[in-house]
Amino acid sequence: MSEKAGPASAASGRSVGGGGAEASGSVDIHHGDNLDVIRGFADGSFTLVYLDPPFNTGRTQERALETARPPREERPGDVVVRRGFHGREYERLKGDLRAYGDRFDDYWGFLEPRLLEAWRLLADDGTLYLHLDYREAHYAKVLLDALVGRERFLNELIWAYDYGAKTRRRWPTKHDTILVYVKDPERYWFDSEAVDREPYMAPGLVTPEKAARGKLPTDVWWHTIVPTTGREKTGYPTQKPEGILRRIVQASSRPGDRVLDFFAGSGTTGAVASALGRHAVLVDDNPEAIAVMSERMPHATVIASGTAQAS
Repeated sequence: MSEKAGPASAASGRSVGGGGAEASGSVDIHHGDNLDVIRGFADGSFTLVYLDPPFNTGRTQERALETARPPREERPGDVVVRRGFHGREYERLKGDLRAYGDRFDDYWGFLEPRLLEAWRLLADDGTLYLHLDYREAHYAKVLLDALVGRERFLNELIWAYDYGAKTRRRWPTKHDTILVYVKDPERYWFDSEAVDREPYMAPGLVTPEKAARGKLPTDVWWHTIVPTTGREKTGYPTQKPEGILRRIVQASSRPGDRVLDFFAGSGTTGAVASALGRHAVLVDDNPEAIAVMSERMPHATVIASGTAQAS
């Protein structure tokens, strides 16, 4: 596995939403269907793609009938796709997984063409982060291995939190999964030194110097949700905390790089990336999301129906 050290980011522990930190990178907000919008972007134009798609909500069959093929003859990683997982055909693998749930075709039919486009848009040193819940992560892992190649899998990140009701009938589910894939296992960018450190759980077992500096995060991230009364809060129902996105942006991009999130929602990816000196491109078709992002990032440019205007 390749790991490249890069320049430390100008990271800040402050909130970047609601004016908590000065923005230094540009933000473009596209209002429209994400698949239509991203098909107009150039190949390899983003160092980092973060996706937080809606979890499996049983979308209508009409939506699921979208083609899983990009509108061109070639597919990214074509040889790998045809070989499939452990030598099996990719279509056969999808067929087998259909047996595990009636909603599989619905969800993967919606997500697959968008993942193919995301992969096309990644630069050679780029990284894809796919944020899912426990109901879909295992399906997505197996299918992404087949779709882009198992050798391009880098990490499974677990974001653990503790809020809300807890069932007494099983172990309460209090985590999300973030799958991490790299475009080229020999060239991807990863800067562990730029990442905000976290406190040691047992600071007495390390030197005072180490305790003061903090430790590098592992693949399990304990982080609170967005506080209901906190400065970050936008009111958007699926808002993710800035601390999670800051860690991703710091590690897998450099100042000046371009970052894409085409399930943008409240715009946390853009707010964090801009504050860290990256250039963010956000896409969402929900007018409420566009309004929230415009208020959150007044320096952004909103692009709708092919017309750009300052927001």
